[in-house]
Amino acid sequence: MDKTQPGSKSKPFHLTTLFKQENQNSERKQVTYRIPALIYISDNQTFLAFAEKRKTADDTDADVLVMRKGIWQDEVVEWNSGHELLTSACQPNRRSMNPCPVYERDSKTLFLFFITVPVGVSEHKQIHKNENQAQLCYITSKDTGKTWSHITDLTADVIGEQVKDWATFAVGPGHGIQMKSGRLIIPAYVYPCHPLNCKPTSRAFAFYSDNKGSTWHVGKLMDGESCECQMAEIIDDKGNSTLYCNARSTSGHRVEALSKSDGEHFDKLSSEHKLTETEHGCQGSVLSFAPDQAPENTWLLYCHPTNPSKRTCLGVYLNKTPLDASGWEDHKLIIHIGPSGYSDLAQCGDGKHVACLMECGEISYVEGIAFALFKLGDIIQAKGAE
Repeated sequence: MDKTQPGSKSKPFHLTTLFKQENQNSERKQVTYRIPALIYISDNQTFLAFAEKRKTADDTDADVLVMRKGIWQDEVVEWNSGHELLTSACQPNRRSMNPCPVYERDSKTLFLFFITVPVGVSEHKQIHKNENQAQLCYITSKDTGKTWSHITDLTADVIGEQVKDWATFAVGPGHGIQMKSGRLIIPAYVYPCHPLNCKPTSRAFAFYSDNKGSTWHVGKLMDGESCECQMAEIIDDKGNSTLYCNARSTSGHRVEALSKSDGEHFDKLSSEHKLTETEHGCQGSVLSFAPDQAPENTWLLYCHPTNPSKRTCLGVYLNKTPLDASGWEDHKLIIHIGPSGYSDLAQCGDGKHVACLMECGEISYVEGIAFALFKLGDIIQAKGAE
């Protein structure tokens, strides 16, 4: 089994490669793994790492979702050998994309949300034609990924007629959350249909459920451009809850917004632009946690490539006052200094460690997907350690 141990701010982080690009010499193609999603289930100290298995690196060559399982014990994660194909997350002649897991704690049910799209149909083609062909789907597991249910397609029941107004949509990618109230949140984004010859604009929103995933609803779209996103629950010192969204954009900065209605709608986008976006945009991950220094509050972590011009140098930022978007600290903890792309964060069972599943490589960020551990103390004390 592969083993992963936590790193520290004073030395390079140990990365355990879970999915690696594979040469297919007969066809001169490289099977590529992209779009990481990570979840930790404390009931049995298990990490589940998900990704898309693609025939090439291209989005239109996505094929099937894959999973690896790791057990956390004594500050070490032991990973099973090889990955599993999630064949139950498949529909005929369609590709499965954008894994987005969430765990319902009362029923102990793991939901894995994703979209399916017809083989060969690109996001660009759907947007160009104003014709959505994506489907909203999930599978569930009650035994931490040992077995999975049949696929459930929610498109007609949840999105319904308004799908006619959507050019295309997707979930996440990366983890969803369950709020203190029990509400399940699946982050998502949509390209609403647009007048011909007009530039389409993506908008983030949330799917949510208040009955342990039995039925789902569509939240209102955010005002202004916002694309791939993740969400986190912020608890203040009075116990009040606010849902935070951090989204990709093409504006040169990250989009941040707050919801006092637990994702049914979001307030106007933050005017603070402290988090720089990378190149034409890149997915990023957010995670809330209760620090030892202020256990009645939650702080926020944000993971993203730190280079503003290209996808490289993956770093983690900290905000100790997460209701204020100006509170992001300038220093960050660098996890991987080379090419880096999409990522997903999860907190470990002891509350003192955080895991990151990331696209990374030496020459290109599509070379593989790796797992790293770091201590919360590393990011809290990261000033001057870049």
